[in-house]
This record gives sequence, C-alpha cells and structure tokens, in this order.
Amino acid sequence: MTTTSKNRHTETQQPHWIEWMTGAVSAVLILGMVAWIAGEALVQEVTAPSFRSQVRAITVVEGGHRVEFEISNQGTTTAAAVVVRAEIMEAGRPAETAEVTFDYVPGNSKANGGVIFAQDPAGREIRLRAIGYTDP
Repeated sequence: MTTTSKNRHTETQQPHWIEWMTGAVSAVLILGMVAWIAGEALVQEVTAPSFRSQVRAITVVEGGHRVEFEISNQGTTTAAAVVVRAEIMEAGRPAETAEVTFDYVPGNSKANGGVIFAQDPAGREIRLRAIGYTDP
C-alpha cells in the first residue's frame, strides 16, 4: 500500500487486510471459472445439429401473409447457413413453398425468422423443416 508523507510516496511494510481479501476472492473466482469452462469442455458430449421448428404467429402484410417461426438447435454443435423450407400443405401436397437462410444457429439455442406466402395459410397445415446447413 502506498502512503504519502511530505509529498513523497512510500510503501508500507504490510499490505492492508482488504488487499489480501480482494486478491483471495479474485483468485477463487478466476479458478472457479477456469474449472467450470474446462469441465464443460471435457464432459459435454459433442452432438450434431438437430433442428425443431415451431410457428409463432401468422400476420397479414402487404403482398401476402407473414409466418413467423422459431427454430431451435438441440445439438451442441453450431450450424451455419441453415436453410429452412416452409410449405403450405393442401391435400397432402405443397400448395406454396418459401425458404429462408439463417447465418448461424448455435448449439443449444434458438433463432427467429419468418417467410412470406402469397396464399393465406389459415386453416391449412404449415410444414417447417431445416433442409440443410454447413459446418462453420
């Protein structure tokens, strides 16, 4: 600890107890974070991307109908350039198709997006599925 005496800085012989306590708490926090990150890296199983999609809302917009959805990656690996195809199904066949590409969908996370259909999807099945991705 530095003290000032007669406009000169001098070091005291023994640091204050608060300095020791701050150092000890900081060391414990840093060691805990390093142990936690290392444990996650060693224990966590690496799994390929696995996607699940869910429609969140359908809104009438200029030029069509916007279908907002959420895609979740239930794997632990990040996927890049994830292409999601949305289809309005009619009598078991696609009546209209739209696609959207997500730059990234990290592992164990969710992303939101939307597609715009010219036809009204009300009362019909909307099929959402990821059709491709690349490894980043």
